[in-house]
Amino acid sequence: MTLKNFEGNKIPLIDFKIRDNDEWKTLTTQDVFHNKTVVAFSLPGAFTPTCSSSHLPRYNELAPVFFENGVDEIVCLSVNDTFVMNEWAKDQESQNVRLLPDGNGEFTEQLGMLVDKSALGFGKRSWRYSMLVKNGVVEKAFIEPDVPGDPFEVSDADTMLKYINPKAAKPDQVAIFTKEGCSFCAEAKEALTKAGFDYAEIPLSHQTRNRIIGAVTGEQAVPQIFINGKYIGDSQALNNYLNR
Repeated sequence: MTLKNFEGNKIPLIDFKIRDNDEWKTLTTQDVFHNKTVVAFSLPGAFTPTCSSSHLPRYNELAPVFFENGVDEIVCLSVNDTFVMNEWAKDQESQNVRLLPDGNGEFTEQLGMLVDKSALGFGKRSWRYSMLVKNGVVEKAFIEPDVPGDPFEVSDADTMLKYINPKAAKPDQVAIFTKEGCSFCAEAKEALTKAGFDYAEIPLSHQTRNRIIGAVTGEQAVPQIFINGKYIGDSQALNNYLNR
């Protein structure tokens, strides 16, 4: 496998065949990259584990920060057809990312990123990489190391954002365990909203609540809140945290 660094090169002139509102349309690389600052990343395939669990969701999550720092659009490329990419978009957190099908692998091949994954039954696919493109020219490329397997070390969203602005403020990651009809949960969610936190709610059933909360926090009651990897505690602990 021979990978090449394409920094400083112009984006290949390729037509992407897409399906939009049950109609065939053609989208060119001029449409996507001309007169814009674009962050693009490519991955081996839609619905595959790392691509679905980490690569695409994190770019989607950090998209508002990218936009605040001069990026006009974020594009995800894969050697898949448009039907697969459209279904993957529905399945994923991808509302801030344009998913482009490089169905014939032409774009990927011209960048020198087309690799043979026949041993996995994938055929020709894209090597994992990301790039910052300004007006159709690649300013920076993060290409995964040429080692066996599917390395995921440098093409991630955080690495790209650090390159664009090392001091960019990332969104807080907040999760709250709740149960239906819990007034303390409602109060905690209201407090998080007032404090400007965009939280993820994990509603628990009566049958599993105690076991899950006990296993995760050692407590029994809900709500239980986590912020940026730190265990905050219940609603009173949250109030103390917000008013510290």
